[in-house]
Amino acid sequence: MTPTTTPRRPRPGAPSPGRGEGSAGPARRGRPPREVTRRRRLIGVGLVAVAGVAAAVGFGIGPLGEAVREVTLPLRHDDIIRQQADDKELDASLIAAVIYEETRFQPRTSPAGAEGLMQITPETAAFVAERSGATSFRLDDLGDPQINIAYGSYYLRYLIDRYDGDERLGIAAYNAGATNVDNWLEEADDDELDLEDIPFVETREYVEDVEERRKEYEKNYAKELGL
Repeated sequence: MTPTTTPRRPRPGAPSPGRGEGSAGPARRGRPPREVTRRRRLIGVGLVAVAGVAAAVGFGIGPLGEAVREVTLPLRHDDIIRQQADDKELDASLIAAVIYEETRFQPRTSPAGAEGLMQITPETAAFVAERSGATSFRLDDLGDPQINIAYGSYYLRYLIDRYDGDERLGIAAYNAGATNVDNWLEEADDDELDLEDIPFVETREYVEDVEERRKEYEKNYAKELGL
């Protein structure tokens, strides 16, 4: 393969108190105090706003629905995701879900030194670069969304292939490492691994969350992701 930094697919409240009663008898009923009226009005406006947001989310309509979706389920670089999904023969919604779980589409450097949108460690980057022939690769390149998503997608494809196409095992290995997953499979004496068999709580939750986010990206961003 020609040296490149974009590797191709690998093989293998209580109510307010009212006015009290004095010696003259019960207090006269009338309009509520101005502050109470104002408070009720504000509560009403708030409930309407909440209902509007719920409707926007439920029906996905208008600018409000788009804004809410952008906050709760962000998507960036969908063109790169589509490209890499096609190149690595992955579901674009799976790549988006992994990015969401790793960084919420906000690239950063982890305490362990993992970089970028898909949190690629220097060791993983070196592994991918060697397998793909990317001899000109530098660690600084992982800050580039194109390269980071390419490397992350390559590694995810490699892991899925390592486990004979089992995406759940590939996702688990992306989080916990292939060595741990191999050990879990050996202990389970099986080629498959149920969620309850994953001893790492973080990894178990990671797999569950990625699978759930994947469904949400499929539902909400089918057009953007080319699904």
